[in-house]
Amino acid sequence: MTDEGVVTGATGQGQLALLGVELGDDEAKADKLLHKVSGYRVFSDENGKMNLNVSQIGGSLLVVSQFTLAADTKSGMRPSFSCGAHPSEAERLYDYFVAKAAASGIPTATGRFAADMKVALVNDGPVTFWLQV
Repeated sequence: MTDEGVVTGATGQGQLALLGVELGDDEAKADKLLHKVSGYRVFSDENGKMNLNVSQIGGSLLVVSQFTLAADTKSGMRPSFSCGAHPSEAERLYDYFVAKAAASGIPTATGRFAADMKVALVNDGPVTFWLQV
């Protein structure tokens, strides 16, 4: 991931977590989400079945703030972001999530909160999940 041409975060094998924070989100919800992200069995075992989590493969986590995930697209032709948390609260919970992930033993990298970044992804599968708690 680059911000103004400088790599700010990268991961090899592992997970890219695009993290959107909505109104009403709190530490308990962040903890539940981290538990789900870190324990989610999306990596193949020796039989080719999705049976392993990021820690079991020795992988890492790249966490990128993504406020557009909080978009309300139900009506009209322009997204509304009224469901998104205030930027200061979103950044606080983003930092909390990242700190807890790193403390859990998963190598964790990040982008810059609210920056205009170029995110490159090699999606193996493709396997993409929208995790909600």
